[in-house]
Amino acid sequence: MSQQALLEIAAGTLASALAAQEGGADRVELCSSLAEGGITPSYGMLAVVRERVRIPVYVLVRPRAGDFLYDDADFEMMRRDIETCVSLGFDGVVIGALDADGHVDPRCRELVHAAGKLGVTFHRAIDASANVSRALDDVMALGCERVLTSGGCANALAGAQVIAGLVKQAGDRVKVMAGAGIRSGNLAEVMRLTGAHECHGSARAVVKSSMRYLNPALKDLAPDIEQTSVEEVQAMKQQLAAFALHPMG
Repeated sequence: MSQQALLEIAAGTLASALAAQEGGADRVELCSSLAEGGITPSYGMLAVVRERVRIPVYVLVRPRAGDFLYDDADFEMMRRDIETCVSLGFDGVVIGALDADGHVDPRCRELVHAAGKLGVTFHRAIDASANVSRALDDVMALGCERVLTSGGCANALAGAQVIAGLVKQAGDRVKVMAGAGIRSGNLAEVMRLTGAHECHGSARAVVKSSMRYLNPALKDLAPDIEQTSVEEVQAMKQQLAAFALHPMG
């Protein structure tokens, strides 16, 4: 029997964070605009989630969608967002930045310092780096406790071999969390192939709008939303528990 890996759910709304908690997730990564890869949530969302969600919550600190090349103003915004997370009593933050050549930006050290006693995860900026192995060394040097990665591929299953290499490289110095495209149907295979300590997914399902009136001229404003499914979170946890009992199955 192996130790059961932890499940982190990326939640883009309060409802998703509560669904992650109800489904048995071990931790929430809180963000906004999941369709764009996630950005920093509003202050109001942060405050309400902190009041209502009891499991650990890490906040994504990302000022905009797009690449991970940030100027001084972006870093100032990220630093202040981290200070807000500290003041509200969150458990951790999720950061990441690269220079123009695709290497980890040394200024990330300022963000780790701003986080103080909060945990720090380095997000999938590592997958956009020029060399994920070198980037992992740089992330460990920053003092991050965890890195989220798909192995530089579109999803964790495609990047499983690379993730496995990163797990070996990291040893016990930093936790490697596999993420991107993980659902209950492929979770066990990803964990078997990678040996990752933790896994990350959004467990989303489409929630139909309750609006009785919809303006047919506004087809670009789709009323339905995607939200974390309690049932999918439960299924992912069940897969992790079964894998812990039979890791070679």
